[in-house]
Amino acid sequence: MTSATSPPSRPPVPGRPRLIATDLDGTLLRDDKSVSHRTVAALAAAEEAGIEVFFVTGRPARWMGVVSDHVHGHGLAICANGAAVVDLHSGGRLLEVRPLERETALDVVRTLRREAPGTHFAVELTTGFHFEPDYPPLWRDPAATVAPAEKLLHEDEPGSGAPVLKLLAHHTDLTPDGFLALARTAAGDRASITRSSPSALLEVSGLGVSKASTLALCCAERGISADEVVAFGDMPNDIEMLSWAGRSYAMGNAHPDVVAAASGRTVANNDDGVARIIEDILGATA
Repeated sequence: MTSATSPPSRPPVPGRPRLIATDLDGTLLRDDKSVSHRTVAALAAAEEAGIEVFFVTGRPARWMGVVSDHVHGHGLAICANGAAVVDLHSGGRLLEVRPLERETALDVVRTLRREAPGTHFAVELTTGFHFEPDYPPLWRDPAATVAPAEKLLHEDEPGSGAPVLKLLAHHTDLTPDGFLALARTAAGDRASITRSSPSALLEVSGLGVSKASTLALCCAERGISADEVVAFGDMPNDIEMLSWAGRSYAMGNAHPDVVAAASGRTVANNDDGVARIIEDILGATA
């Protein structure tokens, strides 16, 4: 699946996981998007102890600069909720893409326009981010195309466009969880739909594509079982990963559904919840 070379593995230590998978926003990162000194030290200690660390995020590869200096060993990260595996050692080069087919994305757009009038869309391609006129982007990219989703997803010929990593759908009036439930009922049989924002912003991926499914593929390549993985997260897009991992921790600031899915709980992201658990793991198995 991936072409980056993994470092030689050390003999497993009884009771110690072989891989740590952590979300970024609201989990590893503090609210100001920084990585604390304590967390940097914990990640380095885990890698030194022979534990691989995977960042598993909804972010696109171009937003990974905040943590790219803190990946050792293999240098891989899972981005866009499992739609891409990237090599952070080479500036975010895409190694694997699990795309959302354009026709499926158009079908979801039509369905949500009908079932939730007032929905506005954006499209994350492997080549960049584009959005509708009324979609509220976090930043203004002068290279972005601003047009209706139907135009953004149009291909002159099938297969001629860049792969779609995810479709984003925003609604001003619906509640975040209410919008998610509505969308899953209306279109969940055609695509994977989740959310990670505090607003009513949905992230739509190919059916079966999630942080969990891509992480499972990466682990299988390394001969790592789910029982040898510890995972951390805070929002609904982390639930499948937390349920899959042998040990999992919801952050102190996590969504209630995430708390229910995880096998354990740690303190909030601003209090270095991930670092504390890593320190405990290394201390208990030293």
